Amino acid sequence: MPKRKDLNSILIIGSGPIVIGQACEFDYSGSQALRSLREDGIETILINSNPATIMTDPSMADHVYLKPLNTKSIIEVLKKHPNIDAVLPTMGGQTALNLCIEADEKGIWEDFNIKLIGVDIEAINITEDREKFRELMGQIGVGMAPQATATSFLKGKEIAQEFGFPLVIRASYTLGGAGASIVYDPADFDELLRRGLEASPIHEVMIDKAMMGWKEYELELLRDKNDNVVIICSIENMDPMGIHTGDSITVAPAMTLSDRTYQKMRDMAIKMMRSIGDFEGGCNVQFAVSPDEKEDIIAIEINPRVSRSSALASKATGYPIAKIAAKLAIGYSLDELDNQITKSTSALFEPTLDYVIVKIPRWNFDKFEGSDRELGLQMKAVGEVMGIGRSFQEALHKATQSLEIKRNGLGADGKGYTNYDTIISKLRHASWDRVFVIYDAIQMGIPLSRIHEITKIDMWFLRQYEELYQLEKEISSHNKVDSISKDLLLEAKQKGFADRQIAHMLGCWESEVYKKREELGIKRVYKLVDTCAAEFTAKTPYYYSTFEAEIETADGHRFVHNESIVTDKKKIVVLGSGPNRIGQGIEFDYCCVHGVLAAAECGYETIMINCNPETVSTDFDTADKLYFEPVFWEHIYDIIQHEKPEGVIVQLGGQTALKLAEKLDRHGIKIIGTTFQSLDLAEDRGSFSTLLKENNIPYPEFGVAENADEALALADELDFPILVRPSYVLGGQGMKIVINKQELEETVVDLLRKIPNNKLLLDHYLDGAIEAEADAICDGENVYIIGIMEHIEPCGIHSGDSNATLPPFNLGEFVMQQIKDHTKKIALALNTVGLINIQFAIKDDMVYIIEANPRASRTVPFIAKAYKEPYVNYATKVMLGEKKVTDFDFNPQLEGYAIKQPVFSFNKFPNVNKRLGPEMKSTGESILFIDSLKDDDFYNLYSRRKMYLSK
Repeated sequence: MPKRKDLNSILIIGSGPIVIGQACEFDYSGSQALRSLREDGIETILINSNPATIMTDPSMADHVYLKPLNTKSIIEVLKKHPNIDAVLPTMGGQTALNLCIEADEKGIWEDFNIKLIGVDIEAINITEDREKFRELMGQIGVGMAPQATATSFLKGKEIAQEFGFPLVIRASYTLGGAGASIVYDPADFDELLRRGLEASPIHEVMIDKAMMGWKEYELELLRDKNDNVVIICSIENMDPMGIHTGDSITVAPAMTLSDRTYQKMRDMAIKMMRSIGDFEGGCNVQFAVSPDEKEDIIAIEINPRVSRSSALASKATGYPIAKIAAKLAIGYSLDELDNQITKSTSALFEPTLDYVIVKIPRWNFDKFEGSDRELGLQMKAVGEVMGIGRSFQEALHKATQSLEIKRNGLGADGKGYTNYDTIISKLRHASWDRVFVIYDAIQMGIPLSRIHEITKIDMWFLRQYEELYQLEKEISSHNKVDSISKDLLLEAKQKGFADRQIAHMLGCWESEVYKKREELGIKRVYKLVDTCAAEFTAKTPYYYSTFEAEIETADGHRFVHNESIVTDKKKIVVLGSGPNRIGQGIEFDYCCVHGVLAAAECGYETIMINCNPETVSTDFDTADKLYFEPVFWEHIYDIIQHEKPEGVIVQLGGQTALKLAEKLDRHGIKIIGTTFQSLDLAEDRGSFSTLLKENNIPYPEFGVAENADEALALADELDFPILVRPSYVLGGQGMKIVINKQELEETVVDLLRKIPNNKLLLDHYLDGAIEAEADAICDGENVYIIGIMEHIEPCGIHSGDSNATLPPFNLGEFVMQQIKDHTKKIALALNTVGLINIQFAIKDDMVYIIEANPRASRTVPFIAKAYKEPYVNYATKVMLGEKKVTDFDFNPQLEGYAIKQPVFSFNKFPNVNKRLGPEMKSTGESILFIDSLKDDDFYNLYSRRKMYLSK
């Protein structure tokens, strides 16, 4: 039966600002769901407060409400749209589910006669209320760890006494493991129990007997109204129980599960899904399996919504879970829908993978000084990467190369640990870099049995690591690149070693390894992610790279099979922004997606390169061709050699893409828009200041130092306070304000230890100055300022952590004119073609330049949403030379003010210094619209600014 006739207008609840535990995977699923519903002619109304996402783009829904996610906003929207028939709450993570329950409890859905689709309240309540869930599992014969519910401190103490330690405490109705902990020592129990009870909105915790060392698995399922269920993907956590799945390295398909146990797990998952209520859509089920021959299975939890893992499973299989889940919610059944990949078979099928994917989380502990870096039940990662390969080893290498933490893969880069005690400690206390430390341990000669005993990581994974190390040893025994055989070099490439790593092993240059590969004909080939192991013809242009041995035909013809067919159309490559992190978040993915769409409008074939499984840019139908590959030089260069594009857009993918501009330029690859020379000039403080001086534009006095002595000598000229920062960083990494020579020396020594060979910039800090910033589009001749924002916090708080107000609320005409003049002069002097962001400090009515970035900035999506204008689309057309700035009819619309409000995830790090400064700490943002400066919210924000003013 096709879609329901009673559904013509649907409200979708988004997930709000990005926080640790709920990132841009819901932007991806929400965007896909909106498109899916609109295909069926359904009117879509979206409520979400996050301005940085594609989901809140005006083109995504018929009506977009950028409002706080609370019941007051829901009522406002429902009153404005009395024709809304239903609400779909399963696309906005835990935030949307919790809001849906709150609205239900307040009788809002009933008052407005709104149906719930995709899930029912009973299903949410059963899965969130751990006591009810436990009872239900008992009824259907699914085993669970011994556990009990505590709604008071005293009850919790009684349960602990009964079960004994170690114990797991999990808070009900929370996200990303908030309030969860493992308790080994009875002395820690009281504090951790109190924390769990406080974290839960209903002050309830479930206390489990800890199943430490058991293996953890997840299954992603879809179910329709006819009770058809398909398992989309099995995911194995390389890390055993005890580490939150969002902080675990995960592998798909599951690698170490016997077929008998997998079939048993499937049956249990389907039984669980069918028992929790009447719902149609996506579902995630988590299990623990005993690490012995018996392979006992117990259920951990079930989430009746699309999740972080379903975004991963979608990208891993190419099966668009959120798109299909939205269709099921409006009444379709799986057998009525097309398989989106083959277009010739139905959606009622289970994907088969002939490749392996590895997901590795990305952390940002450097932003949380003093934080507990040990991984546990509370998620701490801010993003993730995914590698696709023909083997676990290749996928693991590609994922480690995607992380952007100055590593080239596993081992072979001279950056591993060599101290026995450090290695053992990092294995014992699960560290964020344990994926690398395992390799270091094997290299040191620590036996696999000992590594397994400490980490409880399955021996299969450890043997894979050992094989990689044996291969490194074999290659290192060759003293020069010419003596290495074709077979050995091909094996190294098939196992994912980068040219850079092989060069390290052989003591030669990366370019020599590349040249040797070319001579021997060892070239990357590209394979389709086709969901059906090539059983049916796939129509999706979604590729990963690998290396193959040559095939020889009967007539002696030798070749390798490349599935990526190059067309003769003119092409543009857009470099993505890699994993989410503090300082570079979803706003750059927004820019990349709009860049792709604009280039397509100009008649180009668009090619996207990115490795982030959570984002819209890596959706298989965003660009004409998607290469799910590390944004890492070797991979990018090979794709460019294969596709031969007109050029590459680097200014939309944040610092990730920008850092590759120099190499692209050196290899004669055209950079679309602002040239590398101009990008470099803006980063080089000396040259940039010369440019400012020539244009008569003021800037704070500064100097450049390469060591502590030079810094101390400079301090006498500059005067304290001094702002110290390394060059070529994003998100204010390593920035500090120092007030005396002792602080200066400590900071410089520490920075140069963390970022060796870096130049440090020392600026005289303009104490108490007002900070403002401007974004503009320039075509080399004309400049249009898309927005000027004034920060509520004073200069010295990173712009990403400041409340930015559009338009400014407190800058006189004289100051505004200086900002406009400086912006235009700098944009033209830098020969900007495309976007530019400039930051200013204003003191005594004088406007000083802090910095200029000729690229897309964090604030561009915010301005685009506030003014209802597609600025990235315009800027891309300018970069491509298709349009001049003067060709656009700019018409910004904003009544009152829009404020970009930072959102922090400090609750994940209870003992961390929460003070704000020049280094960015916020994980996301929301947008607040106010009619006037008399608004209470503005008054509260403005009154708090004085906290930051230092005298």
